[in-house]
Amino acid sequence: MTPTRLSLLVVGTAILVLLVVGLFQLHGSPSGSGEPKLTLAEMHARLLGSPPALTGLHEQASEILSGGLPALDARLAALKGLPVVINKWASWCGPCRAEFGALQTASVADGRRVAFIGIDSGDTSRADAIAFLRSFPVSYPSYYDESGQAGEAITDSTFTPVTVFYDPEGHEYIHQGPYPSAAKLQADISRYALDG
Repeated sequence: MTPTRLSLLVVGTAILVLLVVGLFQLHGSPSGSGEPKLTLAEMHARLLGSPPALTGLHEQASEILSGGLPALDARLAALKGLPVVINKWASWCGPCRAEFGALQTASVADGRRVAFIGIDSGDTSRADAIAFLRSFPVSYPSYYDESGQAGEAITDSTFTPVTVFYDPEGHEYIHQGPYPSAAKLQADISRYALDG
């Protein structure tokens, strides 16, 4: 083997190793965004004193709720006039897992004035979603959506993750793809849910 071919092989192998390590970290770590991981008790303590409609969400933190789209629509109707952030995710989705640190941080930072809701869309096993949320809790519930129909109806997309923002007047903004940090997510919350 010539020195040039050997050098290319070494460089190619190094790049492949870096890609594999990066993908493992992204898919293997729910807090791929580098955000701190809080416990349910820490989240609950930080959200004490929230308005009643938001307290109801916090009391269901990390739960997977039944009822699909009708239940989700009823919840959204009860939250009318409040800013709302809906995140569509699935436990098998690497980018979804990677952004959960940002969602956890933002939902605690803004959870006294913004309603957060999840849609567990396309998980074939409710148990997988529950297990994921035990290892990486959030301060709000998610609606189980095995068929993906509720997620598609709300986000206008078959992909995950997708985040939908509603301002108090009901104007909607849809963000496709994961958030790399809580700062970027919070900037969009301010822009699309709070400022409208």
